[in-house]
Amino acid sequence: MKKYRDRICISPNIRSGKPCIVNTRIAVSDVFDYLGGGMTVDEVLDDFPDLTLADIQACFAFAADRDRSLTVVPYEVAV
Repeated sequence: MKKYRDRICISPNIRSGKPCIVNTRIAVSDVFDYLGGGMTVDEVLDDFPDLTLADIQACFAFAADRDRSLTVVPYEVAV
């Protein structure tokens, strides 16, 4: 799913190049920090009225796409 590209941008002039939601200075990592810290999606949307549900869904799609592109390097587990 590449639809997030309309909603997520990376610019060296915004938040030092962190992936951000378009037309905001809210980084994808900020959204995950809020959600990981216990906020619900509705609470995030209430606190940031410029965000939409589609923006938050784009953050998940971006993260999933980035995760799929990682190279897995096998390692041995110490016993």
